[in-house]
Amino acid sequence: MHIHKHLATGALALLLGATAFAATIDIAGVKVEDSATVVGTKLQLNGAGIRYKGPFKVYVAELYTTKKVKNWEELMAAPGPKRMTLVMTRDIEAGPFGKLLTRGMEDNNPKAEMSKLVPGLLKMSELFSIHKSFAPGESIIMDWQPGTGLVITVKGKVQPEIFKEPEFFKALMGIWLGPNPAYWKLKENLMGDMS
Repeated sequence: MHIHKHLATGALALLLGATAFAATIDIAGVKVEDSATVVGTKLQLNGAGIRYKGPFKVYVAELYTTKKVKNWEELMAAPGPKRMTLVMTRDIEAGPFGKLLTRGMEDNNPKAEMSKLVPGLLKMSELFSIHKSFAPGESIIMDWQPGTGLVITVKGKVQPEIFKEPEFFKALMGIWLGPNPAYWKLKENLMGDMS
């Protein structure tokens, strides 16, 4: 009897462990994983939320880090890789979307810094002009890989262009986490307040 009790407890622990290991949250129909692996490092979900434009849900953003961060500065100071994922929830034209991202960077970074980022911005706008549009469920994954740079995966395909400058990654993250974020509620969500 005693042995059976231990076995049952062990099985329950295994079951709970497996459940915790593959936990997902549903946000606007998007399955958000509680962890992600980038260049062999397991990252935890820091936060996730919906970007609205008026009444419309545009995309779900997910931020993964090695340790919990509460602001833009902590994100940049956190060790190891970092990941921001955008999963589209409606049809979007890639060109205008790319322009919105550029504007978001301009809104959160001093003009002097933006001038240094022009080569990166041009590369990014090229990337968006190649991809004409996004359909619901398609994603953009932005991985900061220490020693390599920012690697972007669009619709499941790793893009050949690598953005090596940490300043470019910081400016890009400023769109969501800077002093003038694209959407305040989403900034709070990404910083862990997912209420």
